[in-house]
Amino acid sequence: MNALDVDRLLADRQTRIIVCCGSGGVGKTTTSAALALRAAEQGRKVVVLTIDPARRLAQSMGIEQLDNTPRPVAGVSGGRLDAMMLDMKRTFDEVVLSQASPEKAKQILENPFYIALSSSFAGTQEYMAMEKLGQLHRDAQRTGSYDLIVVDTPPSRSALDFLDAPERLSSFLDGRFIRMMLAPARGPARLMTAGFSLATGALSKVLGGQFLKDLQRFVSALDTVFGGFRTRAQRTYALLQARGTAFLVVAAPEDDALREAAYFVERLRGDRMPLAGLVVNRATLSEEPALSAAAAVAAAERLDPEAVTAGLLRIHADRERLVGRQQKLRARFAAAHPGVPTAVVPALPGDVHDLAGLRRVGELLAEQ
Repeated sequence: MNALDVDRLLADRQTRIIVCCGSGGVGKTTTSAALALRAAEQGRKVVVLTIDPARRLAQSMGIEQLDNTPRPVAGVSGGRLDAMMLDMKRTFDEVVLSQASPEKAKQILENPFYIALSSSFAGTQEYMAMEKLGQLHRDAQRTGSYDLIVVDTPPSRSALDFLDAPERLSSFLDGRFIRMMLAPARGPARLMTAGFSLATGALSKVLGGQFLKDLQRFVSALDTVFGGFRTRAQRTYALLQARGTAFLVVAAPEDDALREAAYFVERLRGDRMPLAGLVVNRATLSEEPALSAAAAVAAAERLDPEAVTAGLLRIHADRERLVGRQQKLRARFAAAHPGVPTAVVPALPGDVHDLAGLRRVGELLAEQ
């Protein structure tokens, strides 16, 4: 198994973006924050963007609340560290305000269909994650505010949905239904054919006339706004494939989590995204020299079953079985995906809730 050299990755000034992806509950948010802190304390100017709705990142960094604006993290020496959490509606609003005239922006922002779309529509979070990453990168290039962006993606396979954002957005805008809604705004009245009138009449009966009018106004107003967003999203997609980006897949030493990790690895390779390696969190490791599970059980059987020593030996045997099972899972992953550098981080005795805990995780990531 190849070892992942985390410090070399963080020290490489050509690495401008690190994207941490993986299923839920594997310590992805903590890993992202620990990497960002370690890079900052090695002299880099870092911002960590979390898309996971969990609040652990703010708590561990001593920030009362994270929002769509980068907030400085106190107590960091050497470089600079800011943290933020994606607010998808606010990001959507920023796109509209930057791309539309004040009058048209007001129409969009007050439209009921837009309010629903920007707050809870499936896929909006991934679109806005792509947009916010692009914004941060453009600002960093222009002002030099950051030289590294660390992105913590949503938990589950949807973590990679933002890779599909440009194509999905294009399909939405170029879809038959949207073109039909735009027909009155794009062409003369003669385009309102009998078939179109019949279709809109039927939709009015099903959806309600006001709903259809709101939808038509919304689609018409967004027609020009989303052209710019689509172009930027495509640029960001290309940025994710570029030399300066590194993807880290985060997993737990469990069958389901490593199966998900295999999916991420295959998907990233299929999309020609630069995969830096795998991080296996919360691993149970043997202390050297270790007493084998079989030897511990045999020793326990020679003692009084009620003796404290016998109980401790059985606990040790259970732990060694767990170590062996996890080693087999990691070996199976390595055999199926040879050449993927891996960092194995041992389980900590408690939760990470402050900068000291994040530093410790960073140290463990680098001790490979």
